Amino acid sequence: MTEKIRWGIIGTGDIAKKFATGLNVLSDSELVAVASRTRKAAEAFGELFHVENRHENYQSLAQDPDVDVVYVSTPHSLHKENTLMCLRAGKPVLCEKPFAINAKEATEMVRLARERKLFLMEAMWTRFFPLMARVSEIIGADTIGEVRMLMADFGYRSEDQNFWVFDPNFGGGGLLDVGIYPLSFSHQLFGAPKQITTLSHLYGGVDEQSAVILGYEGGRIAVLASAIRTETPQVAYLLGIKGRIHIHAPWWKPKALTLSVNGRGDELIEIPYQGNGYNYEAAEVTRCLREGRTESDTMSLDETLSIMKTMDSIRNQWNLKYPMEQAN
Repeated sequence: MTEKIRWGIIGTGDIAKKFATGLNVLSDSELVAVASRTRKAAEAFGELFHVENRHENYQSLAQDPDVDVVYVSTPHSLHKENTLMCLRAGKPVLCEKPFAINAKEATEMVRLARERKLFLMEAMWTRFFPLMARVSEIIGADTIGEVRMLMADFGYRSEDQNFWVFDPNFGGGGLLDVGIYPLSFSHQLFGAPKQITTLSHLYGGVDEQSAVILGYEGGRIAVLASAIRTETPQVAYLLGIKGRIHIHAPWWKPKALTLSVNGRGDELIEIPYQGNGYNYEAAEVTRCLREGRTESDTMSLDETLSIMKTMDSIRNQWNLKYPMEQAN
């Protein structure tokens, strides 16, 4: 392994720019390559972030010998194709969430990574913030007792009907774009649900807003909501038998929580994050690569597959299939 982990980024959209900015915080990582579908976009991104290797197609970056690991930041509909391409070229991959369109695609990606013994992880950046580590510590210490309920939401209002989230050909809709955040959190806390009840408003082949109730063993419940046409509070509550944790908005990019323990009152806990937050998931990847790991314990591939299966079940209740699924 080189002194610095050398990153390549596939895609040059907003999320790619945010990830590149986050990498600047890490002393043991550097961005050495970027790929776009056009030379112009690759050159513009390269100039902005001082990236030396600028590829006008994704395959070229996958074959770049200067790249140790690839961050896939293309639209949802391309995640499987781009990830498999990189894995076949021998490159470890951090794939932006959602990991794939559905569990079938995700299974194919995981299978190849395990066959090739290459690192692969879903880029669920929320899990790696310092405040989320504190949440896990509080729960592990039994400070609020058994967590009986999670209430979490992530919704925003977009006025731009040309925005890709309104296009089913890209795997648009609120569930895959932002609903995955509270779903991933519920899986982290409780595991796979035993029961799923849901309601959504569909328009133009995508879900504009939805509510989901997940049931677990012992009566535990997660109450979740997501939207792309409705602004929501973007907060999370973990309700235990001895108290509760309120993660302040935006909970998916957290830096403050209020801990309330029965009989003790409220305690504000603030843990600011460094950089823009994307550096933490990148740091996890570099740690795993240096230790010879092919998976992250914090965001395991089995859990990613479980989350994808839950999202499949939710969309099945809505009778929502994307064009690429209907063709299969």
